[in-house]
Amino acid sequence: MIFETIAKTGHEEVVFCHSKDAGLKAIIAIHNTVLGPALGGLRMWPYKTEQDAVNDVLRLSRGMTYKNAVAGLNLGGGKAVIIGDPSKDKSEALFRAFGRFVNSLNGRYITAEDVGIDVNDMEYVFRETEYVTGVHQVHGGSGDPSPFTAFGTLQGLMAALNYKHGNEDVGKYSYAVQGAGHVGSEFIKLLREQGAKVFVTDINKDSVQRCVDELGCEAVGLDEIYDVDADVYAPCALGGTLNEQTIDRIKAKIICGAANNQLATDAIGDELQRRGVLYAPDYAVNAGGVMNVSLEIDGYNRERAMRMMRTIYYNLGRIFEISKTQNVPTYRAADRLAEERIESIGKIKLPHMGNGAPRFAGRMRGQ
Repeated sequence: MIFETIAKTGHEEVVFCHSKDAGLKAIIAIHNTVLGPALGGLRMWPYKTEQDAVNDVLRLSRGMTYKNAVAGLNLGGGKAVIIGDPSKDKSEALFRAFGRFVNSLNGRYITAEDVGIDVNDMEYVFRETEYVTGVHQVHGGSGDPSPFTAFGTLQGLMAALNYKHGNEDVGKYSYAVQGAGHVGSEFIKLLREQGAKVFVTDINKDSVQRCVDELGCEAVGLDEIYDVDADVYAPCALGGTLNEQTIDRIKAKIICGAANNQLATDAIGDELQRRGVLYAPDYAVNAGGVMNVSLEIDGYNRERAMRMMRTIYYNLGRIFEISKTQNVPTYRAADRLAEERIESIGKIKLPHMGNGAPRFAGRMRGQ
């Protein structure tokens, strides 16, 4: 049923990557390359079934198309997943084998870090292909994108506060943050720097305790996070936490976080709109990481990256205005913004086929 599935989702290409010797089982999904080569992260996760992995990579890669389009990048959308447990299945051979598969796509797909992957893993991928971002600074890369994703999320939050309350005073409000991983913990730091009250939860109890001890947060249980009486609910873990079981429990009037695919269904987004809850569309909010790593293609500059993050604030403003003037939920407004850009550029460009030549200025391969 894979061809029927990708016909519905609009994907250009799905690649199944297997290396028995390296223990690699991976899938690369290229959704749309009208705007440019497909850029999207590599996720490592112990999927229960291979079908779960396929479903995830198709969903995530489509989301990257929309994220990159709204962010104003000349990049299409793609994603990759490795089936495995990141706590015990990683190896040099695994990532170098994956890098060779990426290289075989000749630049149609550019990979980066995502859940379960860190900059050290990217180092191994980088040994086999130029088409990787998020490599260490010693190679001319940008390193860990998490701080930039968090900073971009803060820009989205400020846009939401301004639209809802007419001010950007982050410290004036309280936050229920779900997830204290790489991005979540960085986002919490930014909130606390402005004096905000932060409630935090995570499946990793040590991460929560660090937020309590080092940042002055208040810990709550995994399930209790939905019942916290906070002004903003900030999902920063895995997706789908806005669903039929949780929506009635969330008291926040603004939802703004760094997690991908926060809405379990479109109907949840419709219901949030009906209830007067301002939902800041996830892929518009969390674009800071991909904005940052995208700059490696032409030569990385940190100052330029920080200035680029501010566009997230203005993008959210445009989305909220479209939602208001066209009377549609914010998630639909974001989709329309992305689709309009892809359609207009699509009239003058064909899908990106890969040029086979490295375009990454300032890179140093070395060990």
